[in-house]
Amino acid sequence: MIRKVSSDGVGYSVVDLNQVKHVFASAVPRAGGTFLDQSHDALQTIESVIRDETAFGTIVRQAVFIRDINQREECRKIIEDFYGEALPATSYIVQPPCGGKDVEIEAWGVGRVGEGVEIHRYSDNLVVVKHDEIAWAHCARVVPQTDGTKVYDRSLNAFERMRSILASQGFRYEQVIRTWLYLGDIVGPEGDTQRYKELNRARTDFYEKILFLRDHVPSSFKGVVYPASTGIGTEGADVLMGSVALATDREDVTLLPMENPQQTAAFDYETTYSPKSPKFCRAMAVVVGGCATVLISGTASIVNSETKFIGDVEGQTNQTLDNIEALISAGNFQRYGMPGLGATLKDLALARVYIKNKGDYEKTRAICEKRLGELPTIYAVADVCRPELLVEIEGVAIAKK
Repeated sequence: MIRKVSSDGVGYSVVDLNQVKHVFASAVPRAGGTFLDQSHDALQTIESVIRDETAFGTIVRQAVFIRDINQREECRKIIEDFYGEALPATSYIVQPPCGGKDVEIEAWGVGRVGEGVEIHRYSDNLVVVKHDEIAWAHCARVVPQTDGTKVYDRSLNAFERMRSILASQGFRYEQVIRTWLYLGDIVGPEGDTQRYKELNRARTDFYEKILFLRDHVPSSFKGVVYPASTGIGTEGADVLMGSVALATDREDVTLLPMENPQQTAAFDYETTYSPKSPKFCRAMAVVVGGCATVLISGTASIVNSETKFIGDVEGQTNQTLDNIEALISAGNFQRYGMPGLGATLKDLALARVYIKNKGDYEKTRAICEKRLGELPTIYAVADVCRPELLVEIEGVAIAKK
């Protein structure tokens, strides 16, 4: 079901789900040179993969990781010129690539074995994909539009703007299944509190009256429902957001918010971690037929609610992967009344690894490559939401019977 390929500068996975082909790719420039040279090298690598697997013009979502915040607008111009009318929903994330290049790119593409996939491109903020009576909204590069400087105000404004972008094409925010929340100086102070805690306060207040996914969560599910999410640091001082939403009238599509049996649900954290707890689930599984696409939230070395292996990046990396393994396991799906479904670490189709200290890159990468195998992976330098956390990992897994 998953075919993975990696070579110098590129890794990609091809997944056939219900006759729809999904391609997840990561590209590292193979040569040095100027920022323009490196960007074109990475883009042409992605283009080559997509041409081989589907057809150019089928990339729908893209995350571009850059070293220097001053390169952001240049990068955006390069991307727009390269894609033209086939522009994906694209976020420009100032998290220096660990491998030493100025830019790396992660791309999601979609194609079909036969016919029937529609791609509607509205801007680099929003691309909508439709197939088999399912509509996916890929929302990216959401930034606040307010003169305020406080994290709470800017975060709340960005959430409202994301809701407006989705609503422009008929999606409701309650249909969001996955978010990415980037925050500059994430563990830094904000008045007498912390910037990440203020982001969580804004998210809690924005989510207060939203009933997520009520039409597709199993009737037997009695827990709290929130989207999967990553909250991670970035260079600069501002807020950047993105999301995936899903809309369908099909009764056989199940959306399953999953928690980790080894961890306290983030929304149940004690107030010592944040006065308003982080409102997200550990993963969101989209179940259709005998398989599930599992969108794995940012995961770290936390057991119950406590950080483990403080000061030990290898211990934290292994514990993080242990947490992901438990989250997507057949045993965990069984807990949710879905016997037979399940995945292992080898069933990941895509991963991002955020590393607090660049000097820990080689140790972290060695463990990930050993345990995850051949896999398109981005490694980026980014601060994690607790000062003592050294690594955070997210990804996409395919669970099957």
